[in-house]
Amino acid sequence: MTNSEHTSPESTSPESTAGAAGSADDAIVPDTKDWTWVLERPCADCGLDAGAVVREDVAGMIRANAAGWAAVLAGDPEELRRRPRPEIWSDLEYACHVRDVFRLFDVRLNLMLEQVDPLFPNWDQDETAVAERYGEQRPAVVAVELAEAAEVLAAAFEGVAGAQWARTGNRSDGARFTVESFSRYLIHDPLHHLYDVTGERV
Repeated sequence: MTNSEHTSPESTSPESTAGAAGSADDAIVPDTKDWTWVLERPCADCGLDAGAVVREDVAGMIRANAAGWAAVLAGDPEELRRRPRPEIWSDLEYACHVRDVFRLFDVRLNLMLEQVDPLFPNWDQDETAVAERYGEQRPAVVAVELAEAAEVLAAAFEGVAGAQWARTGNRSDGARFTVESFSRYLIHDPLHHLYDVTGERV
C-alpha cells in the first residue's frame, strides 16, 4: 500500500496503516516517506508511471479503477474482511480507504479551483480507519459509496480546462501541487491499492 500523504498525521503505507481498523494490539507505525516520488519515476510495485499519465485521461482512469473495486467488493463478505496477515489491511479496508481518498481529493481539487494557492486541511488517515471501523463496514454499501465518490471526482477533473491545470495547492508538509501534478499523484493511489488486493500490475 502506498500513501496519499507525506508524513503523520497524513500517512498510509502497508506498514503504517496495517492494523488501523484492527485490535488495539495492532500498532500503527507512521510512514515518513515522501510519496511524491511517484511523479518522478515509475512505481516498481504496481507498474504505473504516474509522471507519464495524460492529465485528460485521469477521469477515465478513476472510473475504470472504481469498476475494478466493484468486482473486488462483489466477493464473499467474510473473505473481504479477512486480513492476509495481522499487519496487512483486508480488501475491504483498502476499499474504504480508496473511497475516502476519492472524497478527499475532490475537496482538495475544488479548493485549488476556487481559492488562490490554498493550504489543504490535514487528514489523519489512520485515525479515520479506526474511527470509521473500516473492517466492519458492509461491502455492498462501500461499493456504492466508492463508485459515487469516483464519479464525483472524475467529473470534477473532466471540468478542468486551460489555465486551471496550472492552479496550485499545498500540503501542510510543504508538498506543492498544480492541478495537473495533483491529478497524476492522485491516480497512483487507487491503482496501487487495487494492485495490492488483486496482484495485477498496471
